[in-house]
Amino acid sequence: QVQLVESGGGSVHAGGSLRLSCAASGYTYSYSYMGWFRQAPGKEREGVAAITSDGSTTYRNSVKGRFTISQDNAKSTLYLQMNSLKPEDTAMYYCAADRIWWGQLPRYGYWGQGTQVTVSS
Repeated sequence: QVQLVESGGGSVHAGGSLRLSCAASGYTYSYSYMGWFRQAPGKEREGVAAITSDGSTTYRNSVKGRFTISQDNAKSTLYLQMNSLKPEDTAMYYCAADRIWWGQLPRYGYWGQGTQVTVSS
């Protein structure tokens, strides 16, 4: 089993920054790929960014140039640096992991509980 715990969410004004963290524990050798997702009330969960074991990344178009996904070498912590935040970035943010590369599709096998990000105008 893999446990994922997100932290770092909060409330900021538009233009502000937040750094989300996702601490992984358990059988961390059982996955090679991780991603960040978000879900706003009444909307479907959507992919934000994903990263492969060799550090390749992919981003949602609306966050390119503003968000950066990264992970430590041991894959024990996943990060999402979010700059120039906009009100439309408001959502619950989740990290996910799997041994299969799903990119930004919400089909990962392991999920955290989420951390709330609220951006006011």
